[in-house]
Amino acid sequence: MVRRQGTSVQREDISPAAAGGQEDLLGACQSLLAPLAQLTVAHGLPFARLQEVLKTAVIDAARAAHPGVAAHRSVSRISAATGLNRREVSRLVQPKPLGAPPRGSLATQVFTRWLSDPAFKAVQGRASGRPMALPRQGPAPSFEALAQSVTRDVHPRSLLEELCRLALVRWDEGDDRVYLLRESFVPQGDMARMLGFLGANVGDHLSAAVANVLSGGTRHFEQALFADELSSESLARARELVTAQWQVLLSALAPALRALIEDDRSAGRPQDQRLRIGLYAYTDAMPNAGHPAAAASPVAKPKEH
Repeated sequence: MVRRQGTSVQREDISPAAAGGQEDLLGACQSLLAPLAQLTVAHGLPFARLQEVLKTAVIDAARAAHPGVAAHRSVSRISAATGLNRREVSRLVQPKPLGAPPRGSLATQVFTRWLSDPAFKAVQGRASGRPMALPRQGPAPSFEALAQSVTRDVHPRSLLEELCRLALVRWDEGDDRVYLLRESFVPQGDMARMLGFLGANVGDHLSAAVANVLSGGTRHFEQALFADELSSESLARARELVTAQWQVLLSALAPALRALIEDDRSAGRPQDQRLRIGLYAYTDAMPNAGHPAAAASPVAKPKEH
């Protein structure tokens, strides 16, 4: 069957209490924490360190929920809101040294523009509409022109070497041209960057869903399409469809967002807001898929609700 799911709704606001009690909340938390637990176990992260991060996050949320509380009362208020004892709260609210700043994403920007900007796509033949191979140097369309359209603070050769290191492009020294190796930014072999993407992408997705639940489902767009009763062969075809739809979305939105940024800059508007747009697909076996009763069940007609 096929059905639509999401926290973004078009109806009157509902209160958080009406959305479900604590048992429903715990069920949702269990679903959210299961893949996180899998990740931490796979990387050998001790539970004590994860627990410390969770406690700090809960304390930060409680502090944000009571912004007007006087400093001398904040520890008691946070303790009452979270159930953590005052000594633990006092320890965790102490200022912490700032971590290393996140690495720049100029290579990501170059890669994304190559995929989405019509100036760097083929206009004829079987490859029409697809990103084309680029001469390394020279006037547009070239990799040099592409890199300089993103930044002039970093040399194009440095950006090329970074993209080659991430196995996203290949530089053929024979014809001095640069070729795309993939059409999605998955930096293989760079675990730090992949974990950074995981935190940023999933964090924003979860933040959107949580904000919708707390506000009645009207703040952020957050929808999903769910289907079961598929074969492995159908899943392979579905992956191709999802990839194609992402390329359509990327090609439409990336240039439009760049135009909005330039328009804001020209108009002198404060440019203090951010936006993340994502598309994801997840596949897994249906529960009890190997059970004889499941195989004997009648085929459901596709439906959406």
